[in-house]
Amino acid sequence: MPTKTNIPYTNGVYFITFTCSNWISLFEICNAYDLVYKWFNYLIEQGNYIVGYVIMPNHIHAIIAFKDNKKSINTIISNGKRFMAYEIVKRLYDQKHFEILNHLQSIVSEKEKAKNKIHCVFEPSFDWKECNNETFINQKLDYIHMNPCHTKEPLVEQPQDYIYSSAKFYINGVQDCITIINSLELDDIDLS
Repeated sequence: MPTKTNIPYTNGVYFITFTCSNWISLFEICNAYDLVYKWFNYLIEQGNYIVGYVIMPNHIHAIIAFKDNKKSINTIISNGKRFMAYEIVKRLYDQKHFEILNHLQSIVSEKEKAKNKIHCVFEPSFDWKECNNETFINQKLDYIHMNPCHTKEPLVEQPQDYIYSSAKFYINGVQDCITIINSLELDDIDLS
């Protein structure tokens, strides 16, 4: 799953965004928010840190501090997307969403079909920005946390009320099902 440009490093703090194919609300349709949490917990087990996130019905924004484990960050993200895609397809089958499955199958490129890909669950690329200072991180955290409030039809009025977000940690000090590391603690962490 290519990015527009590859992340040239194996560690660092990055603002990552990836989207469901054609902006279909697959996380909501399949109630697949838990899959993102499983991926986040796997990342934490591997020595990485989740700084902030929001799981929208059709896309994810996250700030992740990647510890150098000799794998490319692109590979780590591609593997996470692949894990979630398999599970989402399984849930779509289980829930008999055949129209969506047919659509996801119809948009697979010929190149990907040649690699035996059956469904296109996520857009092939993802966006990333390196977070190299506290001001930029705080700007991205504000963007992430306000995302559910700024949709065409707002999902919540206050960012801390959206349950699939780290806003409740930053605003109310409440940890949820994954451990968030406060952005202010990043200076004390060795990612090498």
